[in-house]
Amino acid sequence: MTRILFICHGNICRSTMAQFVMTDLVKKAGISDQFFIDSKATSTEEIGNPPHYGTINKLRQMNIPVLKHAASQMTRADYENFDMIIGMDEWNYRNIMRIIKKDPEQKVSLLLDYTNRPGDIADPWYTGNFDQTFTDVMEGCQGLLQKLTD
Repeated sequence: MTRILFICHGNICRSTMAQFVMTDLVKKAGISDQFFIDSKATSTEEIGNPPHYGTINKLRQMNIPVLKHAASQMTRADYENFDMIIGMDEWNYRNIMRIIKKDPEQKVSLLLDYTNRPGDIADPWYTGNFDQTFTDVMEGCQGLLQKLTD
């Protein structure tokens, strides 16, 4: 079983969107039993909160199920418990590394690393653009799934 952890700053916008998109993609591919997919935050600001209404609205618009979720913070133990830890931007990557200290197994990456345009996924908390975030998250998750199933 491949265990994937998506990470963003607050765990209410991008990482939850990635979790739900990836969960939907593996379900549609008929391989849900091969994956455990979760998401967490690097900060404590949103702990316990549900996904942002903008994330919920965009996922529903795209017919992607919104799962029960409460924001939680990543811990050092998550490094041992997950095969892949995937951040949304360079700031997340630096904070992940601050939490885990080192990455000897090279588990940490950014979601857009799995596309032909590596870079950051903008935080819709600040931009308000959940459409662009969704486009980036979907492309990243599709690329990740392709890499994992090739």
